[in-house]
Amino acid sequence: MPVAVAVAFRSAGPALLCDPNGHTPTQGDPVIVELGKGYELARVRGGLREHTAAPGAVPLPRVLRRAGSADERAARENEARADRALSLCRERITAQALPMRLLAARYQLDRTQITFYFAADGRVDFRALIKDLAPLLKTRIQLHQTGAREAAKLLGGIGPCGRGLCCATWLTELAPVTMQMAREQQLLLNPTKFSGACGKLMCCLRFEYDLYREARQRLPTLGEVVETPDGPGQVTDVLALKESVRVTLKGGGEREYPAAQIERAVVRGCAVLAGGACAGGCRA
Repeated sequence: MPVAVAVAFRSAGPALLCDPNGHTPTQGDPVIVELGKGYELARVRGGLREHTAAPGAVPLPRVLRRAGSADERAARENEARADRALSLCRERITAQALPMRLLAARYQLDRTQITFYFAADGRVDFRALIKDLAPLLKTRIQLHQTGAREAAKLLGGIGPCGRGLCCATWLTELAPVTMQMAREQQLLLNPTKFSGACGKLMCCLRFEYDLYREARQRLPTLGEVVETPDGPGQVTDVLALKESVRVTLKGGGEREYPAAQIERAVVRGCAVLAGGACAGGCRA
């Protein structure tokens, strides 16, 4: 059975399946991977696994060898070269008044190609930019336009929780995040609570969505009439993470109760709250 090994070119980057080419690398090993006309430094993410390619599929990139100290040193030197190339590219972008924001630059390990990542509102004609840069950088040049979430992953930053952005530190795949996830967590009234540094829905909404959904299946719903240790009342807020609810009591006042103290029995007749409003929703 053919085998493959997953590698990643960045710590929080996506995994790429490669042909181990007779090697048996293990988790975390630095390896040199053949990419097109050049090669790149990567780290193994997991061990060997069975892999059957579909008929007509493009062959997997090959692992050439285990990386050594000279390869690690070359990678650090490339980072410094990429910073200089980034400044040079920014100058040319400004000179040509191109509507694009340059984000990052990365050399392949053998310096046969450099990739510039940029953000823009629409399509950008950068042919003149490449023509200007080619004689200065003396290598193949690629420009890759990113979306807002990819840009945040490249640039990094601090999230509202006070920690590094998930996408830039450990999250390898940018899975879809929907408004339903924000709605389930009762965040729709305050967009600042669910907007990330990229301006899109925060990735962590997806992490907590299942927890909220499961908790809400056990808890009363907003407006539901319940029985509390202090008498009947109407649920005005559901605190899923605390497994509790806030209830406006029939006799007046509002209190928070653990879900275990709430009875969701059907209340016969009208449970009239303070001010003459019926807890059941009818007109008292």
